[in-house]
Amino acid sequence: MNKKLLIVEDEFVVANDLRIILTKAGYNVTGIAASVEEAETYLQQQTPDLVILDIRLNGKRSGIALARRLKEDNIAFIYVSANSNQKVLEEAKTTEPYGFLVKPFREKDLLITLDIAWYRHTHSLESKLRNEERLQKILTETCSEESDVQLKFLKLAEAMQSFIPFDFMATGVRPLNGERFTDIGYLRVGFDEYQHIGEKELLTMTGLDNKSLYAVIENSHADSNGNIYSSEVSKNNAPNNSLQRILLNCLRMESYLVFPVSLGYGLSVHYFFYSRQPGIYSKAHLAFLNRIKQCLTDLAEKIVYYDTSSSAEGDWPVSPDKKRNKAEFYPGFKSIVGNHHLLLAALDLATQVAPYNTSVLILGESGTGKERVAQSIHELSTRKKGPFIKVNCAAIPETLVESELFGHEKGAFTGAIEKRKGKFEQAEGGTIFLDEVGELPLAVQTKLLRVLQEREIEYVGGKSPVKVSVRVVAATNRNLEKEVAEGRFRLDLYYRLNVFPITLPPLRERKTDIEALTLFFANRFCKEFGKPFSGISDAMIQKICAYSWPGNIRELENVVEQSVVVNDGRTKLQLMRDLSSPAFSLTGKTDVNTFDEIKHIQRETEREYITSILQKTKGRIRGVNGAAELLNMKPTTLESKMVRLNIRKQDFD
Repeated sequence: MNKKLLIVEDEFVVANDLRIILTKAGYNVTGIAASVEEAETYLQQQTPDLVILDIRLNGKRSGIALARRLKEDNIAFIYVSANSNQKVLEEAKTTEPYGFLVKPFREKDLLITLDIAWYRHTHSLESKLRNEERLQKILTETCSEESDVQLKFLKLAEAMQSFIPFDFMATGVRPLNGERFTDIGYLRVGFDEYQHIGEKELLTMTGLDNKSLYAVIENSHADSNGNIYSSEVSKNNAPNNSLQRILLNCLRMESYLVFPVSLGYGLSVHYFFYSRQPGIYSKAHLAFLNRIKQCLTDLAEKIVYYDTSSSAEGDWPVSPDKKRNKAEFYPGFKSIVGNHHLLLAALDLATQVAPYNTSVLILGESGTGKERVAQSIHELSTRKKGPFIKVNCAAIPETLVESELFGHEKGAFTGAIEKRKGKFEQAEGGTIFLDEVGELPLAVQTKLLRVLQEREIEYVGGKSPVKVSVRVVAATNRNLEKEVAEGRFRLDLYYRLNVFPITLPPLRERKTDIEALTLFFANRFCKEFGKPFSGISDAMIQKICAYSWPGNIRELENVVEQSVVVNDGRTKLQLMRDLSSPAFSLTGKTDVNTFDEIKHIQRETEREYITSILQKTKGRIRGVNGAAELLNMKPTTLESKMVRLNIRKQDFD
């Protein structure tokens, strides 16, 4: 099929060159528009398959304004622009383009970008339809099951999380019954853990009595259509004692979506999705709910006849097979501890993108766990049996980056005494993780872009390209938009990597996870050092929870390790360093070198501690009153530590 393509470009020479190139390549160019208004006229006459769109156009409206309409109409588009300042880039990013080319560009780059845009567009549609079919099947099976309505709704909540993100989901019959409260709700407390919220739980959370609750019910309104509310609008419009206002306040929610399905006889069932993130819901979510409306209606009929008196509300578990307050790891997410909603939202995104070969860009400060999430994406993908190759782009000398990534031929440069495969070829059939990708030199960025576009590499000193099948997951703690605006990072590479961004929150924004992380690290280090774990002192817990953790999880891990090293194993862990000291600055801008210094300090502290014990025992490790016994660790563990810390036994004989 000849794909229909619309060109929106106000420079006639550029637009005409594009028309010639694209016609020659087999595209059916339906028109050339120099302004948004002209483009809208073409769109009314014929819907194109693809649109090439310049950002700066004739007239008052920019290409970004047109892009918003194209996104709503589900038409694939790419930007072609010479403008790359940060403000424009940030605005363009919100429209979620399928590609971005910087003028001037090669004809080959244009055609490859269009091919990839079309591939992504069609596959995203197919994948969306397949996922929705799968969801409808789950909902149909759930409706036909002979089970309690609470369990049916729990299964609905678990299935819906990938399609409509929420921290609290509820459903109930409207108009509300002034004599009893029958809404069913589930509060998300873990990756796949949900706490049932019924009348009893609502009374406990709000501190209301039955009479006050029913007064609230009487004062609450019911939407007749699907609607999206932000926290501010909801709180300003809803009466102080409405059910919506109370839920927003006591659950600390920032936005919610309501979707009613009518059952006749003046009755309807409303589905509510609440989130702690502002502005998370869109018209696309309402459109999705309309597509599965029949399934929701079928389930709603079960809810109408739901009787709270027949349910064991007080005995309902958090989830069918999990207990709370345990540092358990979610399937596919090794060593990722926490249940803060910002972390769970990031893990949701990782789960959604993992099955595909889509490039992923993981954003976040140093020490937030970007490598762990990258590893999890690999483990959850169809490439999990292939290699996972890690590359720290910041640690490779600039002169060797190209060789390290793409390999080199024998004699390609001084010291190249043999042919060597690069990291991309080593990752064949698997995933390559490019950590600190923002540190790559511009020349290497250009070659990386070619790899992402053409799926082939070229050895340093090589004469022919080599095809590779590798999934790329990149990470950075830099603001790439700022790097682009200042000319240090290629705009087209940014868009190629930023196909599916995942942002990991800093630890200071998920403080509810700090205690669980501390317990996890304390248990791990005690086991590693062969020491019993006697708990953590209240003073240490208070201090670590009050601290801002500029170095995030990595810094917390270092602090806990140091506490375990100097602990005798018989008492609770104490904080061994003043967190307000210069090494633990509260500025939030901790340099990587600072953490190298901290690690060095910890190693030296451990070395000095072990050395002092060996001096007391005159180098004797085993037996009664030997160094291993005094240190409360296994002799073999002590001996391995001595090797690692370069401590020689003969120095104490």
